[in-house]
Amino acid sequence: MKALVIATLALLGSAAANAAEADQQALVQQGEYLARAGDCVACHTAKDGKPFAGGLPMETPIGVIYSTNITPDKTGIGDYSFEDFDKAVRHGVAKGGSTLYPAMPFPSYARVSDADMQALYAYFMKGVAPVARDNQDSDIPWPLSMRWPLSIWRWMFAPSVETPAPAAGSDPVISRGAYLVEGLGHCGACHTPRALTMQEKALSASGGSDFLSGSAPLEGWIAKSLRGDHKDGLGSWSEEQLVQFLKTGRSDRSAVFGGMSDVVVHSMQYMTDADLTAIARYLKSLPANDPKDQPHQYDKQVAQALWNGDDSKPGAAVYIDNCAACHRTDGHGYTRVFPALAGNPVLQSADATSLIHIVLKGGTLPATHSAPSTFTMPAFAWRLSDQEVADVVNFIRSSWGNQASAVKPGDVAALRNGDLQSTSNDDLGQVTSH
Repeated sequence: MKALVIATLALLGSAAANAAEADQQALVQQGEYLARAGDCVACHTAKDGKPFAGGLPMETPIGVIYSTNITPDKTGIGDYSFEDFDKAVRHGVAKGGSTLYPAMPFPSYARVSDADMQALYAYFMKGVAPVARDNQDSDIPWPLSMRWPLSIWRWMFAPSVETPAPAAGSDPVISRGAYLVEGLGHCGACHTPRALTMQEKALSASGGSDFLSGSAPLEGWIAKSLRGDHKDGLGSWSEEQLVQFLKTGRSDRSAVFGGMSDVVVHSMQYMTDADLTAIARYLKSLPANDPKDQPHQYDKQVAQALWNGDDSKPGAAVYIDNCAACHRTDGHGYTRVFPALAGNPVLQSADATSLIHIVLKGGTLPATHSAPSTFTMPAFAWRLSDQEVADVVNFIRSSWGNQASAVKPGDVAALRNGDLQSTSNDDLGQVTSH
């Protein structure tokens, strides 16, 4: 009888251990998904480096900083308790007590739930391979490199750590989208303008119309508005088109380029259709900022002129020689390959930096699991003068019904001689061509 009791207890203990192990594995898998949703690998992996080992240089207005090692090695976060991990991710406080640079989007991560934080911790401690790599000091010059002012910045601008409860009667899909966009996805870190003191002007939709209204130029690119404006936002996009774009990097009308390529490749292609739908529906719920916003009206006058051999409009001849084969004389491009230029919001934003940059530097449409083909737009900096680039950019921004302000050759020269010298094809800025 005693032997039977011992055997039964052993069996129960084994079953409990197996159940605990299964629960731990499920938590690690959940954390891996959440890390994908947060796009952690894109920032914490240097070019040709080990995943999450840090060392990626990131330009800021005050100098270059390098992402940190977040693998479970002792040179990374191997000796972090959950409380240490939580303080860093949601509060912006490193284990040693110093405040992290807000390039680590802890103001957004303050909205991540306790349960999701536990899952993330489990993944980084149990699901990530440890890599021995010491963190690299920033290139920020003294006195801007002093850390203590960051604690004041954090006190002034970082929000309290809490997961906002959905409003009574709200659409649960939109609520989920808000959680992903405002929290783990930290979309506002790129797509929301910042004040002179470098905080995002709004951290959520409740913070006002600045939220996701587009950024200032960084590394030769801008992150466009994600609000409901037709001219330079997402007003012309359907929910289905947005889901398709986020999953594959392309849609019937557009294609991803720049830093958003990393987001699609490393993060969004791995997310569930339900979560992508939630993100799209939430973004589509944001109103337009322009009270006079109207849908794009296609104007066929330029297309007819080019069809008839009339390239007298400034920039038209440059467009015919260099762009029309892919983007067509009617500006409609080719579905899911070469994006349409007619009515393309990224081309009509007040700041033409992204358009100038891609004309000079080119770009590659990345492959994803559900869209494995790649297409490359060549760079034209070697063959077009500043005047020619300005002319063709102005032609694109004022044809087929597009309406945007003109750029000058000096604007092109500033990018050609500045940002482009330090920006490689593999480290493009942050913008999408929606």
